[in-house]
Amino acid sequence: MKRIIILLAILLMAISVPSFAQDKPEKPQEPIKPALLVIDVQKAFLPMMSPDKDMAMEYINGLIGLFRKHGYPVIRVYHTSEEYGVTPGAEGFEYPEKVNILPTDPKVIKTYGDGFNKTDLDKVIKATGSNTLFLCGLSATGCVLATWIGAQDNDYKAFMVKDAIISPNAGYTRNVEEMFDAVTYDVVQLIVEHAGK
Repeated sequence: MKRIIILLAILLMAISVPSFAQDKPEKPQEPIKPALLVIDVQKAFLPMMSPDKDMAMEYINGLIGLFRKHGYPVIRVYHTSEEYGVTPGAEGFEYPEKVNILPTDPKVIKTYGDGFNKTDLDKVIKATGSNTLFLCGLSATGCVLATWIGAQDNDYKAFMVKDAIISPNAGYTRNVEEMFDAVTYDVVQLIVEHAGK
């Protein structure tokens, strides 16, 4: 009985205490300013990916075209690894020619899975004025996922794009897409077409 009285007293206190959050003026919602992160689509890593990589490459190029059409940034992220011989200047370090990136697209080189870890990615994104990130590339179970987490840690709204991420195992890629609510190309298109309006 004593325990019930204590619980009721706590509940009544919680209900009667004014919420200071309600007293603060509501912060206006900032308009969406999207950027596309194309992660590690490098010649050295592509052969390690599942066979559905060709379809993913089409989606990646579709996203690049969509962002360019609407004037939003496409940011290239590269992984460097001496273990795999993937270093700047090496053939395997580069993106294949079939990926529609441009030399003028901002470029970030990383050594960790998370593209934000010990890089200038946050600075590059801020320089573009972006606040919402769409991630594509590889690996869904490695660097894309780590960078998605890094984006959350850096207070960005971030989304992986379904069918535009790949990993060595297609089943694992699908699991990541489901667990982290990857958005479809159509959703990205709708957001990009109406961003800032």
